[in-house]
Amino acid sequence: MNRAFKPTTERLPWRRDDEQFQAWCEGRTGYPIVDAGMRQLAQTGWMHNRLRMIVAMFLSKNLFIDWRWGERHFMRHLVDGDLATNNGGWQWSASTGTDAVPTFASSIPGRSRRGSIRMASSSVAGYPSLWSSPASAIRSEVAGLRATGRPALS
Repeated sequence: MNRAFKPTTERLPWRRDDEQFQAWCEGRTGYPIVDAGMRQLAQTGWMHNRLRMIVAMFLSKNLFIDWRWGERHFMRHLVDGDLATNNGGWQWSASTGTDAVPTFASSIPGRSRRGSIRMASSSVAGYPSLWSSPASAIRSEVAGLRATGRPALS
């Protein structure tokens, strides 16, 4: 625990940005799918597995904030938190674990497969207060991300 499975990844220059981390924790990143997932976690203590992957990759690959910060946050808030599953999921998303997603894999939420977004979105559909933007704005944002590949929280 608190160490990457792949020792070489211990040298990654993670950013220590408390402000962006807090925005991620509170669901204020400006990315509706990320924000909805984080608000769902705060309000219910649960999040669909696909959303867990999206928000974890967003934190570790878009914001380049140490995956261990997110791992700790999840364990504090998940009602179904399990040390092994949580640690493995975070290390997979951050490309530091045993069976990690390739480091070059896209983590921009809008670049996720349509089905993945639909599946993750449906898990927060029953919580309208979680969404900070209407569906049309989300579709527009996804299309814009695909076209420009703009960085997160620019």
